[in-house]
Amino acid sequence: MDRMNRFRAEAASRDLPSEEAEEWMRVARPAVYLAEGGNGPLVARLGGDPLLPHGVPRPSDPFVASVDLAALPPGVTGLPLPFDGHLLLFSGTDVRGIGRPVSDAVLYVPAGTPTTHSPVEHSRRGPYRPRELRTVWHQPSAQMPESFSLDRWGAFPEDEQFELADELGDAWAHVGGYRPPWALQIGGHPVSPQNDPVHCARGPEGAGHSEPGGTAHGEGTDDWVLLATWRCGDDVTELDSGVAHWVIRRQDVAVRRFDRVHRFVEMA
Repeated sequence: MDRMNRFRAEAASRDLPSEEAEEWMRVARPAVYLAEGGNGPLVARLGGDPLLPHGVPRPSDPFVASVDLAALPPGVTGLPLPFDGHLLLFSGTDVRGIGRPVSDAVLYVPAGTPTTHSPVEHSRRGPYRPRELRTVWHQPSAQMPESFSLDRWGAFPEDEQFELADELGDAWAHVGGYRPPWALQIGGHPVSPQNDPVHCARGPEGAGHSEPGGTAHGEGTDDWVLLATWRCGDDVTELDSGVAHWVIRRQDVAVRRFDRVHRFVEMA
């Protein structure tokens, strides 16, 4: 609430419309950011080889991360994730900005499931560099200004509306809305060097259906959410500022249908 109040005051000091500032805050979503360093408990493991349940087919892409869901503070992702167990993420490095469903890009391993160290062999590359993530930030995650504009004013916002969204983003950052240093994000809104993967997952039926001053979400399109983003960094030299996103419908998270996830790989 303190962050929201500071943003509200900052927006007012810049003479930004209060209605749009309130909408900016309304659509912000909780997010968790995981990073190396610190002496806290192990929350996620990046790279190396995964621990897979016995009998599970080897995933088609390299192992990215395993997130210990029990180590996350309750409710901080804003997603209906299980309270325990591990969420395993997989991705190659082929750029796919339009995204596609990948049935084995995410695997949920319930707590207590017997697992075994399982090297995943891929002809094009070895495992990503092993790292431990023990630092956790959780804070509201704002939309990218362009995404806010499209959702707020439809498929063809005016230049002034894009400029207003940029000004709202600047005000948000000024009061501490910057994302902290991170390697893995769970929940929240995506940050993307190209296109918003949540918007892309919605498809054309989710764009441009707002009344003046309304919201452009079509029926059911707001169910698409960001599950996770991995900042590839120096681990993937073939991508310039590469990121991988996993996007899914909220209802599929609730019923553990992670085989319905869409994955996007982008670079700057």
